Amino acid sequence: MVAVTDKEIHIIKNGNVTSPHGFSAGGLHTGIRKTKLDFGWIHSDNPATVAGVYTLNTFQAAPLKVTKESIEKDNKIQTVVVNSGVANSCTGKQGMSDALEMQKLTADKMNVSTDHVAVASTGLIGVPLPMDNIRTGIEAMTNREHYSPANFATAILTTDTVTKHMAVQIEIDGETITIGGAAKGSGMIDPNMATMLSFITTDAVIDHESLQKALKHTTNQTFNMITVDGDSSTNDMVLVMANGQQNNSVLNESHPQWNDFLQAFQYVCEGLSKQIARDGEGATKLIEVNVTGAASNETASQVAKAVISSSLVKTAIYGSDPNWGRIITAVGYSEQPVDPDKVSVSLGEIAVVESGLPVDFDENEGKQYLENETVKLNVDLQDGPYEATAWGCDLTYDYVKINASYRT
Repeated sequence: MVAVTDKEIHIIKNGNVTSPHGFSAGGLHTGIRKTKLDFGWIHSDNPATVAGVYTLNTFQAAPLKVTKESIEKDNKIQTVVVNSGVANSCTGKQGMSDALEMQKLTADKMNVSTDHVAVASTGLIGVPLPMDNIRTGIEAMTNREHYSPANFATAILTTDTVTKHMAVQIEIDGETITIGGAAKGSGMIDPNMATMLSFITTDAVIDHESLQKALKHTTNQTFNMITVDGDSSTNDMVLVMANGQQNNSVLNESHPQWNDFLQAFQYVCEGLSKQIARDGEGATKLIEVNVTGAASNETASQVAKAVISSSLVKTAIYGSDPNWGRIITAVGYSEQPVDPDKVSVSLGEIAVVESGLPVDFDENEGKQYLENETVKLNVDLQDGPYEATAWGCDLTYDYVKINASYRT
């Protein structure tokens, strides 16, 4: 259990997108990829209130456009269908036609409104969607042998090495509210989302406007605070579905337990974000950068992003080299109002800089700390009350190998 205000979050062991009432999910292999599962779906028993955030990349893929347009009609989604292996991005009119067909065929198969189907794709850019494989997957969506949240979590992966999923419960209005999620992402991950898909489900009753505000606020503190390599993709989205199958009073900002719901929701988003960062291509370590004492939220966030995005910091962590100069350098080029004479830095509990000046520390102790699987870099700007946290991973030889041969 995790304390949240006067409530507690219960973490569900092996929790997933089907942990909330009224959701099912599945996946199978259609031949888009050589051997791995490559087609998956989430389905709600009833149309769910939906909220979404999307990549800021100018080149937005066809499925993302189709999904955005559908959601804008009545803010409801009942089925999400996803393929991996091919992104259906930079595919022109044919790409839009294929995404629309994928949506329509899914709606017919699942007996739902076409506008209540969200489509998503991830994989190679500039390759037409293999529609025969997509049709095979859609035709199998009602076959119960393919129904499994584990199948779905696997089917959406590309270069990921592990599935990413979790779920929690919290009591609201005497009802047990469940929030579950699944995500994919391993490379091309940078703040403001990249090659990242995340799907979150809840059985809470919540209005669209409040859900959208909650997602936007939470994304800025979680999914937009992770990085692997600084690249941003064309297909990223986070979708949240709330099917209202519990009997709580409608959640919004005036609800007395709104903050309880927000913190449970953020717990799931942060958990998925950290799983993505930890599974960066070739990664061996999760890096957490905590910035405190900032003069504004923007300064705290931008400094944290600068440090977590630094290739020199990431390679130093990989080599377990306590080279704090790289951290200071990243803080300095963050383009934020930082007073160099106030900045302090520590590697976990090991102080290495105080008020802008180096501190004598045991290099071997520093090296041993950086050999941990989770490394925390703490930066205190000593200039205000604001703070932020960003997550990323080390940069390794394997990252180069994976991306040098991505298409071969």
